[in-house]
Amino acid sequence: MTDETIASTADGLPPKKGISGTADVISSLRRHDGQLPTQEQKVADFVKAHLEQISAMTIAELAGQCDVSTPTVIRFCRTLGCDGFREFKLRLAQNLAVSQQYLTAKPLPEQVRGDTAIDQILGALYASASAMQQQIDAEAMERAKAALLETRHLVFAGIGGGSSNVAQEAANRFFRLGIPAVSTSDSYILQMRAATLKAGDVLFLISASGEADAIVGAAEIAGGYGATTVCITKPGTRLAHACTVPILLDLPEDRDIHKPTASRYIHMIVVDALAMAVAQAMDETTENLRRIRASLTAYHGRTGPQPLGD
Repeated sequence: MTDETIASTADGLPPKKGISGTADVISSLRRHDGQLPTQEQKVADFVKAHLEQISAMTIAELAGQCDVSTPTVIRFCRTLGCDGFREFKLRLAQNLAVSQQYLTAKPLPEQVRGDTAIDQILGALYASASAMQQQIDAEAMERAKAALLETRHLVFAGIGGGSSNVAQEAANRFFRLGIPAVSTSDSYILQMRAATLKAGDVLFLISASGEADAIVGAAEIAGGYGATTVCITKPGTRLAHACTVPILLDLPEDRDIHKPTASRYIHMIVVDALAMAVAQAMDETTENLRRIRASLTAYHGRTGPQPLGD
């Protein structure tokens, strides 16, 4: 039996089965701070002061450092919503892996006079755009353009805020050109749509990380049925390896955690560039756009200057 099982039995509490689903133990720790029984508060105080050391400790070591019993440690973990000490350590390690920049954020440089929020956003955008210009593979763009010109069915997909918005806007761009295009950000729908694609169809995936299981899985499914898979993502990722035509960009991210990520703008620039290249190569594009404008004019009655591509 493990130390944790022995502790649970000694405490009169049988080990719980399965994973509790508690994702953010750091928030749970803060939420219960000052409201715990005295012995459990000792554990909480030690954990808060030694967040990075907990993953290497046994339950007995933590109990000894806090001068409490191992059953007390178990009760503390369960108070935070975890199955036991093992799950608590796992959740804490996961939280720390993605949260250190928020927990120990370095002070930002003092803002220069005249350096407004607009200036800061544009600065990050310019830096990312410059990096994109240097990295973009013209051959990959040409291959993507060729696939889009020949496609019979085009599906865009992205999971998460930035990527899903880019996918939706990409579908808006391409349906105007007369290409049947849809977008989805639902992981289940994505798997189903991927399974309906075949040779002559294109699945276009946008992912800043290139590691989302739903996105990678969809690429593998669609590719398995003969569809062309295009992606915008980071080099060296699972998605990059899974796709027929990877457009690879390793974009810098600003260390200001409050600033929106600039990569979504760059992904949209790539989509716009492909849409323009495809439009210029299609004879029927002008007629499609004329019909769209005519239908909108009939709908709202305005005939004045409007954005030409929209």
